[in-house]
Amino acid sequence: MRFGLAVLALLLMSGCTALVVGGQSTGGYTPADDSRDSATVASDSAISAKINGRFGADPVVSQFGIDVGTYQGTVTLSGSVDNYVARDQAGRIANDTAGVVIVNNQIVVVE
Repeated sequence: MRFGLAVLALLLMSGCTALVVGGQSTGGYTPADDSRDSATVASDSAISAKINGRFGADPVVSQFGIDVGTYQGTVTLSGSVDNYVARDQAGRIANDTAGVVIVNNQIVVVE
């Protein structure tokens, strides 16, 4: 009986771990609080992917790890760079991407 309870406890705890880790894959939004429909979620994901691809191809921006989050067309950029040229370039790239409504550039310049 004790062995069965121990196994059950381990299974339940491993499920909780997956839940906690899996929560990070939603881009910082809790699914229960997310009022977007599936088409909007897909569109937001596509926008983020396009921006990340364009960041990777840009010689100025590609050297920095800039995080991109999109919610209903509003893009939030975060992370740090070592110059204002890279910060501004990342903002321009995001702003010039199809489907972007507004860019919230929170990239910090650390000199």
